[in-house]
Amino acid sequence: MADAPDLPDLPRPSQLWKQLSAEKKRLAADSFWRDDHATAEQAEAINLIAQRIKFRVKSVVAMPVEKKSHYVLAMPAISETMAARMLVAYHLAHQRPMMGAFLDALGIAHEEGIIAEDEVQPPSPDALKKAAKSIAASYPSEDVSLYLSTLVWQDPETWGPLADLPETKSVVGSS
Repeated sequence: MADAPDLPDLPRPSQLWKQLSAEKKRLAADSFWRDDHATAEQAEAINLIAQRIKFRVKSVVAMPVEKKSHYVLAMPAISETMAARMLVAYHLAHQRPMMGAFLDALGIAHEEGIIAEDEVQPPSPDALKKAAKSIAASYPSEDVSLYLSTLVWQDPETWGPLADLPETKSVVGSS
């Protein structure tokens, strides 16, 4: 995840995380523990949980997902990398139709919301604007804002122009 100093008014992943409803946080945490691509961030979370509750790491690893999620949700703060991975895991598990609709609007080939090609040319700012408007017409504004903000933090070079769109700022960052 790149540091994007040119996006000062876009909430960082940890701020986006804090703004989620309790239900979305729970869904994100559960998705995070089931994400096969989150091993580094899961290891970070496991170590934090073990320190916080004074358990051995091995004992935390053996806990059911729901219990580990409970402990993550109880943390007063999480790192940017953990927050970013939880946001990505949430979208992959619960927002695939919106992800697919966005990529369809951009004309980018995908499989259930996951970009099919390794290398994709960054869409033009105009194309991004049209795609954002397209999904904003069909999905709740807070979901659209969270998704677009997550994309920007995940890959600022490709998705950076989304940061300036009203659909990105509509709900996230307004609280």
